[in-house]
Amino acid sequence: MHERERHRIILSAVQEKPVITIQDIAELTEASEATIRRDIASLHVQGKLRRVRGGAEAVHPPQLAPLSGRHFYVSESENADKKRAIAREAVALCEEGDAIIINGGTTTFQMVHYLSARRLHVMTNSFAIAEHLVKNSKSSVTVPGGTIYREQSMILSPFDNDVTRNFYGRRMFMGSPGVGPFGVMEADPLMIQGEQKLINQADELVLLVDSTKFSKRSRLIICPLQRVNTIITDDGISETDRKMIEDAGVHLIVATVNAQERSKDSASVA
Repeated sequence: MHERERHRIILSAVQEKPVITIQDIAELTEASEATIRRDIASLHVQGKLRRVRGGAEAVHPPQLAPLSGRHFYVSESENADKKRAIAREAVALCEEGDAIIINGGTTTFQMVHYLSARRLHVMTNSFAIAEHLVKNSKSSVTVPGGTIYREQSMILSPFDNDVTRNFYGRRMFMGSPGVGPFGVMEADPLMIQGEQKLINQADELVLLVDSTKFSKRSRLIICPLQRVNTIITDDGISETDRKMIEDAGVHLIVATVNAQERSKDSASVA
């Protein structure tokens, strides 16, 4: 990871917590603790954060309680080839003129590239998805009212009286940090509240998860697996996970990651 990208992640991370440790930042950036110490020292000299014992803190601490979960820009580069293949299959389910709902996430974000030539009606609680579609597509875009959480690029509100209840979607496309026999998982109660409101406005729920998500767990469940109509994943899915989906009565679509997508992912890592 380049220095400029590490610095962006560090500055984003210190806005999430009063103090973030060197170990936390090293895990986020996959860099050594020695490298992170140098980065913190550099950013401290520039006046962009304050260096403290064992970590760093924001110059202007956040007033808003942060969401649980990883930063959007950290997760975006993980398994990018798989996410592109999954997103391609998701958009193939859409017909011209459809009304659809897309929740925030780095896998669902990949849908925007394949939606650029479509004319759809899209509701999304993702600031990143909304911004991209407004600039690069013919689709109409609706967002619910609420607060923008920069780290996850999400628009969320604890209140029921937003425009969500006035929007109907043929399908909702949703990502998740983890999937298991107990259901679809999420890390933050506020995110679950927002996503459940969206789920209730769609006829069908389509889950977009790469194959690594079947081995990951989170502390909260959005909905049981049986609530999902379709799961789209990549060709790395295990036979055990295939059987779990089949036993739940959920339709499975397996996306093949092609060589071009793998080469793009390799180039981005390099």
